[in-house]
Amino acid sequence: MAQVILLAAIATLGVVDLADHGYSNMWAAGAVVLGVALVLAGGSIAARAAWDLRAGLTPFPRPIDAAPLVVSGAYRLVRHPIYSGIVLAAFGWGTATASPPAIGATVLLFLLFDGKSRREEAWLIAARPEYLDFRSRTKRFIPWVY
Repeated sequence: MAQVILLAAIATLGVVDLADHGYSNMWAAGAVVLGVALVLAGGSIAARAAWDLRAGLTPFPRPIDAAPLVVSGAYRLVRHPIYSGIVLAAFGWGTATASPPAIGATVLLFLLFDGKSRREEAWLIAARPEYLDFRSRTKRFIPWVY
């Protein structure tokens, strides 16, 4: 529920800031283009990861018992590409709409997903011991970084 509230806040804050302030300098066009590119990239990453999961896709952090462990596609690069894609898209929205509050809410969303992913990983390890090997060689959200 918290992630739904944060996503709604990010969307709303971006619209409010764009309507109230928007961009008023020479960097405006570049920021909008960059922001839209990040929204599209993040959306594409999240969509690809959802496709890779297929039967294992659930809105809840507890994995589905019968679903296989997916380590290919978007999961080849990070352990939680749906979360990564959503955060990237949210950051892009804050950038495209010139909204520091939306970007701040995106940081909170990242922290929420970080905590949620830790709980999810504990369940994955219990259900699928091979997850430990995957976790040891794959970063959580950002390829080769974190």
